[in-house]
Amino acid sequence: QVELVESGGGSVQAGGSLTLSCAASGSIIDISVMAWYRQAPGNERDLVASITSGERVNYRDAVKGRFTISRDNVKNMVYLQMNSLKPEDTAIYYCKQRARTGKGWGRWDEYWGEGIEGTVSS
Repeated sequence: QVELVESGGGSVQAGGSLTLSCAASGSIIDISVMAWYRQAPGNERDLVASITSGERVNYRDAVKGRFTISRDNVKNMVYLQMNSLKPEDTAIYYCKQRARTGKGWGRWDEYWGEGIEGTVSS
C-alpha cells in the first residue's frame, strides 16, 4: 500500500505563486507516472500535469508556460510549481502516482492523495 501526502497549498492573490509537493511512502519498488489533477467546485477532476519516470512531461493547455512539474525519484516526491496564478486556478489539487509495491515483481496500482486546496483571489 502507498500513502500520498500533499503539502504547500494555500491562498494567494492573482499573479502569485504556490508550490505543491506530494510525498509517497510505503512498500514502493518503483514509481512510473506521477501527476497532478485538480477539481474546482461543480467541475470534474482534470489532469493538470504529468511526468513519467523518463522525465517526459505533459500539461493541460490552460497551465502551459505557468506551471512546472518535477520529480525526485530518490525521495519519491513530485512537485508542481505554479506561477502567474489566476482565479480560475482555484481548486482542490490531487496528487496521483502509479507505483509498484510488494515483494518480488510486485504489482502496479494507482494511488491518490487526499487533496490540498489552492485558492487564488483577484
